[in-house]
Amino acid sequence: MLLIGRLAYLQIYRGEELALRAQAQRMRPQTIDAQRGRILDRNHKTLAISVGADAVYALPDSIRDAEGTARQLAPYLSMSEKELVSLLTSDKTSVWIARGLTVEVAEAIRSLGLPGIRLVQRPQRYYPQGSLAAHVIGIAGADNQGLEGIEYFYDEILSGIPGQQAMERDAAQRSIPGGETQFVPPQPGHDVVLTIDSVIQYIAETRIQEAVTSSKSERGLVLVMNPKTGEILADAIYPSFDPNNYKQVSAEFRRNVAVTDQYEPGSTFKFVTAAAALDLGITDFNRKFESSSAWEVGGGRVRNLDGRAFGTVTFKEAIERSDNITFAKLSVEMGPERFHKYIQAFGFGRRLGVDFPGEISGTVAQPNRSGQTLQWANTGFGQGVAVTPLQLITAISAVANGGTLLRPYFVKEIRDVNGRLVQKTEPQVLGNPVSPQTAAAVSELLRSVVVNGNGNRAEISGYFVAGKTGTAEVPEVGGYGDDIIASFVGFAPVDDPALAILVILYKPKVESAFGGVLAAPVFKEIMEESLEYLGIKRRQEAKQRSPLATVPNVINLGRQEAQAKLVQAGFFWTMEGEGTVVTHQTPSPGVRVPAQTTVQLFFDRSAELDDVEVPSVVGLSMLDAADKLASAGLRIKVVGSGIAAQQLPSAGTVVPKGSLVEVQFKL
Repeated sequence: MLLIGRLAYLQIYRGEELALRAQAQRMRPQTIDAQRGRILDRNHKTLAISVGADAVYALPDSIRDAEGTARQLAPYLSMSEKELVSLLTSDKTSVWIARGLTVEVAEAIRSLGLPGIRLVQRPQRYYPQGSLAAHVIGIAGADNQGLEGIEYFYDEILSGIPGQQAMERDAAQRSIPGGETQFVPPQPGHDVVLTIDSVIQYIAETRIQEAVTSSKSERGLVLVMNPKTGEILADAIYPSFDPNNYKQVSAEFRRNVAVTDQYEPGSTFKFVTAAAALDLGITDFNRKFESSSAWEVGGGRVRNLDGRAFGTVTFKEAIERSDNITFAKLSVEMGPERFHKYIQAFGFGRRLGVDFPGEISGTVAQPNRSGQTLQWANTGFGQGVAVTPLQLITAISAVANGGTLLRPYFVKEIRDVNGRLVQKTEPQVLGNPVSPQTAAAVSELLRSVVVNGNGNRAEISGYFVAGKTGTAEVPEVGGYGDDIIASFVGFAPVDDPALAILVILYKPKVESAFGGVLAAPVFKEIMEESLEYLGIKRRQEAKQRSPLATVPNVINLGRQEAQAKLVQAGFFWTMEGEGTVVTHQTPSPGVRVPAQTTVQLFFDRSAELDDVEVPSVVGLSMLDAADKLASAGLRIKVVGSGIAAQQLPSAGTVVPKGSLVEVQFKL
């Protein structure tokens, strides 16, 4: 009776519950990964896609000979037998052994017919364009999850919803014939369409790689933005990496430094100071400033690069020549409170809300502390303030588009698996740092930097380029070291901007490592090729550029003599190194360049101590004689005209390098 009662209790009262528990024990669910959405460029060119790939897993309870199984699997997998045995003897129901197998390896393992070893299709991320835009796209892991970049930021949208398949199995994990099967299909992820243009991205990556290599820089970066929308059309960083083999590169080199890192912008920041001063009405183009080689202020000293002294300059001339003293004075005159408001209004010192992980805010001093006069004087010309490249390109775009600061963004739209539009990103206004009139005035100044100043190497015929050079010292503990950052930021065409571009070369190791010399030509190449690709037509200049002039030969001249000769010929100058005579100059003597170009003069005290032999120049023209003596490290004093007839000292005489050779010329 007790047994009958117990059976009745189990069968009648608990029958349904126990039946469900029994079925749950027999049903073995298996997750089915959803197809991860694609990442496309703005023209729907595929940059990231998920492809089917075999994965191998083990059912430890079904494996009787773990050592033998491991011995047979090891030759096909990048794992040791010891590692395999550890997995095959796990107390888990199932364990993954390897994913992303090649077709050949999968077929070889399948042909072994090993008990407890199963193969299944799992999607694997593939990047068909290799390293193109790698720092933007980021990477996805083996478990279909985004790890970096856009893959990480938009992971929920890309990953979709996993499905599930369950079937009745016995204790040995074998399918029960006629058993129940349940299937919940996965929902594929949405496609993410970037603002990146693959063609412009390729142009930028190619040019910055060439520039980094030729300048022996530590790293190079290019950002290209549509200033009317905030869309990022290119984000190129070199050295780059292939996301298909991302484990070969450390996380440090995969970081998108345009968003995650800050640097001191140097003179490229002067357009912000100019915009603030003009908007406040404390200066105009013709206001005059006194610019010596250094200015004592706030218990310290502000200097011009390489000790330049420009004398009396107008505000327009100050930005053309990148005069630190004038911009330091303007910053102090504005005062920290007023200047700080403009800096923040241009997007510095705060996150811009870009749709990308790891954005930082940069560093801007607060105006409410005493004893900051020197610090704010330095801020006026871009020293002592730290910005991200993204902030700088966004700020220059606000000047280009008439005074509107727009949120930068990487994703243009989101579409479902059938191509239907799910979400579209619209331009978002973050503020209006300056009036349209001020923005137009700053654009005119930046145009003048390219036409008449040290940004002339960025000029493109018919495209009206506006921009600013930057040569910033790299801060170290206790001050600044010898390393610099050369950069150029600008936009074109100035009257209807289509593109804004920032070029940065980190720590170049060549002579004349200035922004106008190294970064401006890279800007020109990228801008010109990109505008032509976009179909922007060239136009004739409304007025003539500065006429071309021949660079005079000042090699082996003293400092004052060289400066006087350059000024007389209509050129600006900078000095680098120690010594009394010019040992090298850039541009080279005789080169035809726009008038008022800045000529870099180099001095080497050690080179002046050498003795040289005076060559013979008798019978040579004046130009050839000067070149021959300059090549020998000697200076020439010209007497008369025509062909060289006599020289003093005579040929073969040994004299100190830099000595003067008097040459008489006769017709």
